[in-house]
Amino acid sequence: MPSYGREVALGLDALRAAILLSEALGGGPGGGPGGGSRGPGGYGDADLAASSEDDAAERTRLIALVELARKGDSEAFGMLYDHYQPSVYRFLFYRTRSGPLAEDLTSETFFRALRSMTGFRWQGKDFGAWLMTIARNLATDHFKAGRTRLEMTTEDMGAHDDATEGPESTVLASMTNEILLEALTQLPDEQRDCLVMRFLQGMSIAETAEVLGRSDGAVKQLQLRGVRNLAKLMPDGIRGS
Repeated sequence: MPSYGREVALGLDALRAAILLSEALGGGPGGGPGGGSRGPGGYGDADLAASSEDDAAERTRLIALVELARKGDSEAFGMLYDHYQPSVYRFLFYRTRSGPLAEDLTSETFFRALRSMTGFRWQGKDFGAWLMTIARNLATDHFKAGRTRLEMTTEDMGAHDDATEGPESTVLASMTNEILLEALTQLPDEQRDCLVMRFLQGMSIAETAEVLGRSDGAVKQLQLRGVRNLAKLMPDGIRGS
């Protein structure tokens, strides 16, 4: 039986809550629509450097590492890898439902990022959003190329979190979460990616918009449509579990 870490479980709880709220508002199954100054690298974009980290010191550290990495500092890029690899992997795992494939695509994401570092430009966006865009494009290209179908594996997600098996209520919650994750794979790509980033990755509207290349308003609409469509895919007895 798959097990779920606290962060994943909380994200899925939030997603279920959004489904219930959508239904309560009449949108559920069968319902109706309810160039600045030059920085150290000489790129002229230092005033646009940004990070979504809550901690100010961590924001400063990550921005400094990006500046060093795009000047060719491999150690700085390695530190960026250590920081962002878990979130990139999680996104790709939720996107593909396959650990080995997620690992391969994660490696390719950072390889492409390293190869393109000198071309990275601050545009008021988080470096992590740039990485997530690369990851999303790789996943999309992978499936479009027909190299494989979307894996609907029964792989134990305990390999990807720190949770342990609990009492019957925890096992039941895991079953519900597995149904929800599988239902996510049936959504249109953009809706699925939006919900994964917003609820499972905890990304903001602005960060999600940056990755998807959409406006904040468009992301809000994608989220709403995704939640409503997901509600239609969930068994009646599961939505409120």
